[in-house]
Amino acid sequence: MELYQLREDPQLGCRVCPLPVSEDLAELMARSHHIAWPTWLDQGPRMLRDILELCRLRTARGLAVLSWLSGSEPPSGPAAELGWLWTSRRLTGQRQERLYGAAAAVPEPVLNLVLANWTWALGTCHGGRVAAPYLAGTAYPGDGSVAAAATMTLYQTFDRHPESRPAIAAAWAVARAGADWCRAAELHAAYGTQTPVFTYPRGTGPVPAGVRPWIERLFRLRG
Repeated sequence: MELYQLREDPQLGCRVCPLPVSEDLAELMARSHHIAWPTWLDQGPRMLRDILELCRLRTARGLAVLSWLSGSEPPSGPAAELGWLWTSRRLTGQRQERLYGAAAAVPEPVLNLVLANWTWALGTCHGGRVAAPYLAGTAYPGDGSVAAAATMTLYQTFDRHPESRPAIAAAWAVARAGADWCRAAELHAAYGTQTPVFTYPRGTGPVPAGVRPWIERLFRLRG
């Protein structure tokens, strides 16, 4: 059952308007932001690998939650008991396929919300300044000093390592789409009218270099 409605806008095209979200799904979305981003900057290759792996986890986890928000059958049990979803271990084996499988169920109009955010972040000079504080702030909402340190780590990685930009932008794009989905659903519940999910303007440039296979798979970029 689809938990959203589509509305055609003459200027903006197809808009996605969520139906009200249950408390359990809202809790899943809120907790999906909690990623252990590094809070120090190391110029070595290990730091870059760690950040790229965390971006892959954040992107796959966020798309899985988006699939449940938009109508796929969510896992049973309280959010706190879904250890396979919350662990920060590297995605491999059955756990990876479980998350990738859930991500594959995201409907095309919903995935387009994520792609709009992603292409915008890659096409603007402000991508790192927008993505880094959002990812860090939502990961460490109760500790401003830790969030600030993680922000600098993510921003400087984005700035100094162009190959990291598609991955960091992907993690941010999914995080924003999920959070904005819940905000639109809250407005629908409060006022009883369709409220479209906010997205940044979709970029028109080609897919940049450095797009990793997991991004191609999760974002369905392969022909």
